[in-house]
Amino acid sequence: MMEKEQVRPLAPATDHHHSNSRDEETVLKKTTRRRKYIKWCSCLVAAIIIVVVVIVTLIFTIFKVKEPEIKMNGVTVDNLGFVNGTVPVPGPGTNMSLTADISVKNPNYSSFRYKNTTTSLYYHGAVIGEARGPPGQSKARRTARMNITLDIIVDSLLKDPHLQNDLGTGALTMSSYTSVGGRIKILSIIERHVTVRMNCTMKVNIYSRSIEDQKCKRKVKL
Repeated sequence: MMEKEQVRPLAPATDHHHSNSRDEETVLKKTTRRRKYIKWCSCLVAAIIIVVVVIVTLIFTIFKVKEPEIKMNGVTVDNLGFVNGTVPVPGPGTNMSLTADISVKNPNYSSFRYKNTTTSLYYHGAVIGEARGPPGQSKARRTARMNITLDIIVDSLLKDPHLQNDLGTGALTMSSYTSVGGRIKILSIIERHVTVRMNCTMKVNIYSRSIEDQKCKRKVKL
């Protein structure tokens, strides 16, 4: 019986060595793959952060709509006659005009297209002149200038009880109201409607036909 029993041979040591090698290669491949995945994710996250920072920067700088500025550079009075050859004042039925030099400054990185401008002239609260300016465009970070001529309602001016006293001082105290409405479009994506209103008070020197003591307040609606 002892002779018939056969001893089963053990597995060769080389097979066990090859098995360990394959396991190590598998672990190494998984580790390498995991590292590549982590690097790829890190690069993607970094790229997303950079894009977000750039977008936020653009929103608060270039894409932020800034207020257009309106400025009245000067006013000249035309067709102002003389009474008794001494005091310049328009007579009944005569024509008198006032030309205003107005500039529109656009601080944005996109053009500002505006509609017809409206300007009204007041003398002690009563409207004595109105004018409309043509539509136009103020290019990006540029200033556009325009001349607006107001035809004065002479009869309304002559009927005002304050006129004689103002003529004695040589200056007429007036006020003006200008409104400019338009829109700003950035990269054909962002569009904002803007309305700029400006109130000015001034004194018109009837001898030199110039504007003195001009003060303006601006209000912008986005």
